[in-house]
Amino acid sequence: MPENYHIRAKKDYAISLIELLRKDDAIEDLELQQFELSEDQKAAIDKELALIANNPSYLQNWEEVKQRFKKS
Repeated sequence: MPENYHIRAKKDYAISLIELLRKDDAIEDLELQQFELSEDQKAAIDKELALIANNPSYLQNWEEVKQRFKKS
C-alpha cells in the first residue's frame, strides 16, 4: 500500500539513497497540488501588506521574539 511522506534529506548519504530509489523506480516525485485563495483571504493578505508598508515597525524584531520565548 503506497504511503506519502514529506521529508527533508539532511545528509549526503540520504540524498544518494533517495536518488537510488528513484532510479530503481521505487519512489516517485509527487506534484504539489495547486490551490486558489478565496477573495476574503486575498483581502486579508492585502490588508496586512498595507499595514506593513505604512508602518514597518508593525513587524516584530525576530531577535526580540526569540528572547521572549527563551525567557518562557
